[in-house]
Amino acid sequence: MGGVAGFVIGLIMGVSTEVTEGFEIAGNIIGLIIGWLYGALLESSDKQATWGKQLMKIKVSDLNGDRISFGKATGRHFGKWISSIILLIGYFMMLWTERKQTLHDKMAGCVLTKHG
Repeated sequence: MGGVAGFVIGLIMGVSTEVTEGFEIAGNIIGLIIGWLYGALLESSDKQATWGKQLMKIKVSDLNGDRISFGKATGRHFGKWISSIILLIGYFMMLWTERKQTLHDKMAGCVLTKHG
């Protein structure tokens, strides 16, 4: 979702000839906030999943299978940055962890489960 906001803002910036650096910075910040809120609000909701996870019938839960809090979903979201900056090794961890958890799942105490 943050990527969509970034695309729209980038498109506007590309069309405008008088774009300032401040507008670019504001667009980046808005994109980060939208991406964070999209993930954290939906994963901590009753559905326990973003729209893509819902389509795949995947839910995010704590280690007991319960719904996670907004704070835990926020930690999971920003933990993805760490999973990414270490050459995606944080994502590949799911290949060798017992519960198929990524680094950001382990950091937040979460697990993904398939439903339906």
